[in-house]
Amino acid sequence: MEIRKAAERGQVNLGWLQSQHSFSFGHYYDERFMGHGPLRVINQDVVQPGGGFGEHGHANMEIISYVLSGELAHKDSEGNESVIRPGDVQKMTAGTGIRHSEFNHSKQSLVQFLQIWVVPDQVNVAPGYVQKHFAGLLEPAEAPTLIFSPYGEGESLRIYQDVSVLAGKLVNDSHWQYAGNQNRIGWLQVVEGSAQVNGETVSAGDGVAFVAGEAVEVSKTNDLQILYFDLPAK
Repeated sequence: MEIRKAAERGQVNLGWLQSQHSFSFGHYYDERFMGHGPLRVINQDVVQPGGGFGEHGHANMEIISYVLSGELAHKDSEGNESVIRPGDVQKMTAGTGIRHSEFNHSKQSLVQFLQIWVVPDQVNVAPGYVQKHFAGLLEPAEAPTLIFSPYGEGESLRIYQDVSVLAGKLVNDSHWQYAGNQNRIGWLQVVEGSAQVNGETVSAGDGVAFVAGEAVEVSKTNDLQILYFDLPAK
């Protein structure tokens, strides 16, 4: 496995936006970090009160907003308008083309969220928007919750890619494992807290890339919140 340390991520400060990029994005470019399989973008964004991204367009991308604190307002050209809060899971399918804006819903408080892009395995599908509240994301548990999967298994939401995404907070001193598969790779994003992953210490903002067949073992958890991406190796 390879650890992408939080402090080594690309840094952007636009005043109204402070952003840290795990992979190349916008004006930040590093040929060593262009994504991991179909996982193309993980940006940790902090937006000042009232600030945000004006209307702009996307096509053929699965775009996830995962709010860590505060409230994120969303509006798009398909007529969807909502506020995303911690515990909510949101995905926009850009498909043939969609325009949207995202703003801090509050005039007093910051909003912090992860912006995640996944390259789809189907192109030119109809644009779409889904949002769902998972109460289990707000309380520590023995294992993370499945929030996205290729066919919407269980309570999860569908994503147009052979990807499963698990998220949540783990109880302190817990032990969570995820089996390896020769046809799969993985990425673990540490949102909060610290832990040992396969014997190595990781903390908030770190990302961990796993090669095909490599199992994941998370232990010695301390106020840990994670997202884990189970991805196709090719």
